[in-house]
Amino acid sequence: MTQAITSTGQHTTQHAVIYCRVSSTAQVKRGHGLESQETRCRQHAEGKGYHVDAVFPDDASGGGDFIHRPGMVALLSFLDAQPDKSYVVIFDDLKRFARDTEFHRKLRRELMARDARPECLNFRFEDTPEGEFIETIMAAQGELERKQNRRQVIQKMKARAEAGYWLFHPPYGYRFEKVPGHGKMLVPNEPQASVVTAVLERFANGQLATIAEAKRFLDASPAFADLPASGIKFDGVKAMLERPIYAGYISIPKWDMHLIKGQHQPLISFKTYQEIQERLNWRPLAPVRKDTNALFPLRGFISCNCCGAPMTGALSKGRSRHYAYYFCNQKSCTAYRQNIRGEKLHGEFETFLQGLRPKPQLIETLTSIIRDLWQERLARASDEAKAAKTELQQIEAEIERTLTRAVEAENPALIKAYETKVTRLEEKRIALTEKTVKTPKPRITYDATIRTALEFLLNPWKLWVSERIEDRNLTLKLVFAEPLAYCRERGIRTGDLTLPFKVLAGISTPNSGMVGLAGLEPATRPL
Repeated sequence: MTQAITSTGQHTTQHAVIYCRVSSTAQVKRGHGLESQETRCRQHAEGKGYHVDAVFPDDASGGGDFIHRPGMVALLSFLDAQPDKSYVVIFDDLKRFARDTEFHRKLRRELMARDARPECLNFRFEDTPEGEFIETIMAAQGELERKQNRRQVIQKMKARAEAGYWLFHPPYGYRFEKVPGHGKMLVPNEPQASVVTAVLERFANGQLATIAEAKRFLDASPAFADLPASGIKFDGVKAMLERPIYAGYISIPKWDMHLIKGQHQPLISFKTYQEIQERLNWRPLAPVRKDTNALFPLRGFISCNCCGAPMTGALSKGRSRHYAYYFCNQKSCTAYRQNIRGEKLHGEFETFLQGLRPKPQLIETLTSIIRDLWQERLARASDEAKAAKTELQQIEAEIERTLTRAVEAENPALIKAYETKVTRLEEKRIALTEKTVKTPKPRITYDATIRTALEFLLNPWKLWVSERIEDRNLTLKLVFAEPLAYCRERGIRTGDLTLPFKVLAGISTPNSGMVGLAGLEPATRPL
């Protein structure tokens, strides 16, 4: 066994540590890499008579910087904890040391400061000008190979992305699967995919008006039950709404790739995706708080009749349970902090909703109107498809002209403007292509449509008493064009209803202080 001679002339055993590194965890799982390196390093230590005190493995490249490698950080900490010992650091190849010239030199200085000496199985360190020069050349060669490998990997990834394949972690609703002729590609992951489709379509048509509502919808689904207790992150829901990948297109902004037709199966149409982007910039009529719950379904919608500010709500502890109260929280208001029992306000509101029922003789007329509109819409859909083909040809010609100008332009700002214009035109082209390819058929039958619409118009109260907070929020959006005011003496005051309920003249008015649709003046006799 090799012995070191101390300043007093005593012989001591030379201690050593082994450092092993591979570039990915896949090499670790395959069972070769770290083990083979350690075996060779132990054989080297045994041949030199060193006593190996510890082995420090790493399964990540760290981008060239050893500070980002847990194994190397642990090795340096180990040396710091034993300042009285002089160690030899063994590794099997110079590339395992640091594949970056700058960090190679820095690591050498760090080891020297700890009185540690590096030894490599296939390279001999020499403290001479010639040895330092050769060592620098070898380190630079390792850095060159690392950068070349990275460039090749990125080039291959870009080429596959341009062919329409997603490369990164699969988004919610998808999973990777090997498909003949395609290799590893995205496929719908049921039942999660159906839930994602439902939340995206509901957000597009307004049933879910905010990201918070979409999050609650996902959290309540059993398909997302395996997520942490807090459910899907708020930013994760926002990203889900913004991603074109669900419409069948791939965008990777860091590589300047936008709306590339994907090979995977879309969960929604591109039109639905565009509607979602438009709604993300809208401000909802009745803001929905993140902490909305069943105890305060009218919080943020009912406003104070004195100052017009939205009422808030809070719980008050009684002898046996908590009670919900609404109140105005504006200090300048004369009704500041005057509590209204939640049960009383909810009861009056439900009484009003139950009174929003059209007269029976109006139902037949309404059904006939909806049927005529349905037939008219079907006829117009065919004409829209023909018009879309003509517009599509114009858009494609405009894209060709803009690209030609971009190639001829030399001003960077002008080139950027042309690229932005092409991106906008490309979105229009995709939407028009989808409209011309798809057959304009209704997604549900006329009977199903009329039945659903009439059920709600005949009695919106049924949707309100649902246990789902999303259904209650939807009721507020479909029935009311603006928030309702509440007076503590006279109850719910005049509010503006949405068009369907305005059209249904003759609605019976509840005894809640709500002004009837006939107006303040008496209705005139029909001619």
